[in-house]
Amino acid sequence: MSASIYDYCVTAPDGSLLSLADDKGKVILIVNTATGCGFTPHYEPLEAMYRKYHDKGLEIIDIPCNQFGGQAPGTDEEIHAFCTLHYNTSFPQMKKADVNGENELPLYTFLKARQGFKGLPDGQYSDLLAQMFAKADPEWDKKPDIKWNFTKFIVDRAGEVVARFEPTADMAEVEKCVAALIG
Repeated sequence: MSASIYDYCVTAPDGSLLSLADDKGKVILIVNTATGCGFTPHYEPLEAMYRKYHDKGLEIIDIPCNQFGGQAPGTDEEIHAFCTLHYNTSFPQMKKADVNGENELPLYTFLKARQGFKGLPDGQYSDLLAQMFAKADPEWDKKPDIKWNFTKFIVDRAGEVVARFEPTADMAEVEKCVAALIG
């Protein structure tokens, strides 16, 4: 495993690589997304944050993932069209990828090692998700795996992975973290 977030690249839908080294000195929010999820409306506050803080040093990296309930079934182009049409997103959207398992992006192996799972905060769908996860795996809460769509990792300007927000976290808390790091 690499020692720095800046050692990783992610693939854009056109096949080009986005090096996280290009974002040195910025606050980076990395999120696995899905277009057919109960948390899909998180695109709205994410885009609002991007517009508010991008010129001050925020970068958002959207990595669509179809590992949770098959909720991102479309092609990269269809996903991008949905997001721009419904949420007017302007932050970078990457190629659909896995965030858990044998084919997970190495970036996610790194992120999970730096910020493991610490529990589901109370919020919309918290109880439902906890029950669903426990039914599938009684040890679900002891593993660092991404649990669902719209898990957010925050990287500070020094490249440290400083926070992990589960999908049930209040988006106002996510913005509060970002705003504190933007300064």
